[in-house]
Amino acid sequence: MLEYTKIKKEKLAKIHQVIVEAVKAMEKVASEMLFGYKRPQNVKAAVSLYKILAEEGSHKAQTALGFLSSYGIGVEYNQAKAILYYTFASTGGNLISQMIMGNRYWLGINVPRNCEAALINYRKVADFIANKLEKEEEMPVEKVRLIERPENLSFNTAFLDWDIHQYFKFLAERGDTQIQLYLGQLHLMGRKGLEKDHTRAFYYFLKAANAGNANAMAFLGKMYLEGSAAVTQSDVTALKYFRMAADKGDSMGLWGLGILHFHGRGVPLNYTEALKYLQEAAKKGSANGQLQLGVMYHTGLGVRRNFKLAFQYFYLASQNGQSLAVYYLAQMYATGTGVHRSCQNAVELYKTVGERGRWSEKFLTAYLAYQVGNIDSSLVQYAFLAEMGYEVAQSNSAYIMESGKVKLLEKDQIYPLALLLWNRAASQGNAFARIKIGDYHFYGFGTKIDYVTAAVHYNLAADQQSAQAMFNLAYMYEHGLGIPKDIYLARRWYDLAAETSQDAFIPVFLASIRLEAMHMLTDLQLLNLTGNWKLPALNSMLRQHWDLFLMILIVVLLTLLINNRQN
Repeated sequence: MLEYTKIKKEKLAKIHQVIVEAVKAMEKVASEMLFGYKRPQNVKAAVSLYKILAEEGSHKAQTALGFLSSYGIGVEYNQAKAILYYTFASTGGNLISQMIMGNRYWLGINVPRNCEAALINYRKVADFIANKLEKEEEMPVEKVRLIERPENLSFNTAFLDWDIHQYFKFLAERGDTQIQLYLGQLHLMGRKGLEKDHTRAFYYFLKAANAGNANAMAFLGKMYLEGSAAVTQSDVTALKYFRMAADKGDSMGLWGLGILHFHGRGVPLNYTEALKYLQEAAKKGSANGQLQLGVMYHTGLGVRRNFKLAFQYFYLASQNGQSLAVYYLAQMYATGTGVHRSCQNAVELYKTVGERGRWSEKFLTAYLAYQVGNIDSSLVQYAFLAEMGYEVAQSNSAYIMESGKVKLLEKDQIYPLALLLWNRAASQGNAFARIKIGDYHFYGFGTKIDYVTAAVHYNLAADQQSAQAMFNLAYMYEHGLGIPKDIYLARRWYDLAAETSQDAFIPVFLASIRLEAMHMLTDLQLLNLTGNWKLPALNSMLRQHWDLFLMILIVVLLTLLINNRQN
């Protein structure tokens, strides 16, 4: 009987495993069809498959249906349904839905604004990411703003153009140690469009180290410390390279020696020596050194526990880009350890950590899809990231929607959705997005024309030193649109726009000529009303065709200038 029960359990376990694998396969197929990975994009088929999976309790399917409902892509636009799907998925442990619900509670998007609820959701995600980071599993995030990068530009800073990569390889082979170090770092982490390749990374680091580059020596020490398919883990070899780098004053080399002494790897465990090396590394700006000191003071390992010092070191490390330090700061703010408890600060920091998740890889695939003209695929990927709260993705999604190339959405959906995304991006400090909101209210895109609201948003953007917003405000003061007409304030805003940006000089110059011309006509009209001048016909003609007369005036002035130079 016991044997029969055992066999039955084993069969049930195998059946369960088969079902789990089948669900995973279906989720993968649905995802590929939705985002356009490895197969043609087919949103309708993806929706059908996701609905079947959602009924079976798939959290990935529930998240996907929530996302589609929030935009009205392939299904009815329904924020209530979106919230319902997200809630089920986040309760079931789906990290992406937890990110989304954290963002919604944080900003009050279709739910009551609730900082504590946002904190609970974001902390779950951050805990997962921090666990990955502690295992040295860095997650690259390549964010490109489409607005700043027209299609005719190569990706010089966010990605390495093929020709530039070939040139760098040529320089590296010629012995340029800085380029060798740079390429090694890119291959080590998988940055700027280059694949993660530890063999190539080791090759470049070794060449640079043999030529005397201290930082390359330290990177070799790090690779031996961690081990990989390309390098067999060896504390002894790591110690050798870290010492070589530290002797040359390299901060990473000093950090490596500190870590080895702290854990007793390759050398006897010695907290005093560890503290000495880590403090030297921290003084030289090592984010990892600052992080480790924060951990020591936070836990009291090797030093007397001091939360204030821990906070200071975590803060320094976070300012130098150390994601794990951001997590520790969030923990301290969330619990009020060593600092006054602040839900707001904790949420902002947890959100930053959460955005280091593997899902951020969609920034790369979305951009590449955009580059080759797969606009709908690019939009769905950016919109998915936008729903998670990524500001760059919100701006990019709105930008793509305005392009007129989107086929997934109906025309009457475009502007309202784009306005929604510009609003979310603006709430995260994007000045350009704030200007776009002003434009939408000024021209009536996706909303009613409202000059007062437009002026409010232009003012907010102007406070962020946006020359475009200043120019727009000047125009509104000049014509009395949404704000009282004031020639003097118009002049002031035009001047500020020119002072803020060199690119604004010509538009401001032309606008100023127009402003002064119109001001002169107003004075003429006043004289006419007093009886001193009789120019109603001339006044009316000039006001109606002021732009034509302005162009004629500019052409005449340029002609006189050219003739004067020739003579």
